[in-house]
Amino acid sequence: MKRFCLALDLIDDAESIRVYEAHHAPGAAWPEVTQHDIDCGILNIEIFRTGNRMFMILETVDDFTFEKKAEMDAANPIIAKWEALMWGFQQPLPWAKPGEKWVLMDRIFKSGL
Repeated sequence: MKRFCLALDLIDDAESIRVYEAHHAPGAAWPEVTQHDIDCGILNIEIFRTGNRMFMILETVDDFTFEKKAEMDAANPIIAKWEALMWGFQQPLPWAKPGEKWVLMDRIFKSGL
């Protein structure tokens, strides 16, 4: 299994953040989107928030790649609708590349085995 950590900001507005979180409440995410994630090789997703900064952990199958997921995303109109909806609540990190949403984080410390 692989693990990836990514970050993204939300628009810093309490109501917007509340609505975004409602879309991610248990059972609220579109089932087509969660199934698509599974089809892409994502085994588990967790998103955490502090203020308007979000941190996401992806656990994936060993052969998962972001390139393959991007190809599958581009071929799925439901994913395009979900991403357009979510982008209304999100904003790129100041150092994100043009068009980049979630930015892959570098691990700088690990303790234990």
